[in-house]
Amino acid sequence: MKKDTRAGVVYSTNPDFAYQATDQNAEAATLPPQQQQLRVQLDKKQRGGKQVTLVTGFVGPDADLQTLAKLLKTKCGGGGSAKDGEILVQGDFREKILALLVQGGYKAKKIGG
Repeated sequence: MKKDTRAGVVYSTNPDFAYQATDQNAEAATLPPQQQQLRVQLDKKQRGGKQVTLVTGFVGPDADLQTLAKLLKTKCGGGGSAKDGEILVQGDFREKILALLVQGGYKAKKIGG
């Protein structure tokens, strides 16, 4: 067994102890769009004053996040990225992205002004 999969168990005095390995790298299954709680907001922090539309709250594997990000970037005609459960779309597209997500069946709401 690899050391990094032991989740902090170093030593046990129990002679009957059996370590149950947990797969920490297992990603959560993608929730259906009706159960996703997405938040759409404008972000300018640490981006040199440039605006990006930030979509957070996505639950699912990275491949599904990338698919949704590609759809949003294509519809908005802008660049961006998707990682760590967040989608960044360059520019202020809050209203358009919110409309696209609601049209796609997602529960989405606008955060901030």
